[in-house]
Amino acid sequence: MPAYNTHTLPSPCAPSSMPPKVSSAQKAEVLIEALPYIQRFYDKTIVVKYGGNAMTDIALQEDFAEDIVLLKLIGMNVVVVHGAGPQIGALLQKLGKQSEFIQGMRVTDDETLDVVEMVLGGLINQEIVTLINKAGGKAVGLTGKDGHFIHARKLKIPSKEDKKKKIDVGLVGEVVRIDPEIIQLLDERDFIPVIAPIGADENGTAYNINADVAAGKLAITLQAEKLILLTNTTGVLDKEGKVITGLTSKKVKEMIDDGTISGGMLPKVECALDAVKSGVKSAHIIDGRVSHALLLEVLTTSGVGTLIRGAAANRADHH
Repeated sequence: MPAYNTHTLPSPCAPSSMPPKVSSAQKAEVLIEALPYIQRFYDKTIVVKYGGNAMTDIALQEDFAEDIVLLKLIGMNVVVVHGAGPQIGALLQKLGKQSEFIQGMRVTDDETLDVVEMVLGGLINQEIVTLINKAGGKAVGLTGKDGHFIHARKLKIPSKEDKKKKIDVGLVGEVVRIDPEIIQLLDERDFIPVIAPIGADENGTAYNINADVAAGKLAITLQAEKLILLTNTTGVLDKEGKVITGLTSKKVKEMIDDGTISGGMLPKVECALDAVKSGVKSAHIIDGRVSHALLLEVLTTSGVGTLIRGAAANRADHH
């Protein structure tokens, strides 16, 4: 795992309970390393999808909030889109309702949607807002229904056995379009939007939308500099299980075709690929289990995951 500044780590002889001592010179070196990235991404939009372990571990929650506030304070326009899969599943179980998934999508009937809106748009959204505000930011919680800014329609999934056959997964939506006005207004006033991916159609019917997909579509709409997806893995892995730090869209397609990229990573990679093909400068799939993963990915050379760009790139110019 790449480290932020390896020479600040404690020596093997140091007691494990003792924090590493960082000199003023080392602190200055860290800041200087970050300077070109601060300059490059000043006033640029970064869309962050927040989920996984980073969302359930208290220390990682605080790290995430601090990262978001710092990126905002140094001039980046940060937008957070979050999921709540485990929390929704846990509450459904308490209510005696079994979660059902088809091709990674939660089958959502009326009762399930009530739970989704309560947990995703209420409890979890406000927890994240509180965390960011506690860290010194100005966060505002939204769902895609607020101001009707995420327009959705019913999603029907093609059957794997018969592509002509469509599978009905209930009140699960796909994004038709996003009206960015409310997000832009909040950015201009130095607020940090925190978005629960619930959309609505023209009749006001609400739909549960996959958080990765919503983050990707929002990044495209805002023509973001970066789309960053926090995950529970070290990034996109090759056949030997090693992290691939840099990928082009061509290489991604090859890895999907040969089965190297599959399972739960597939929708994340497809979402990232869609973003970079549609004008987003870069997409990052990073390890949310790493402390301050966002700062490491945005403000250091090494990063903590996989970078995907539309054109050929190498990790030396990882941003």
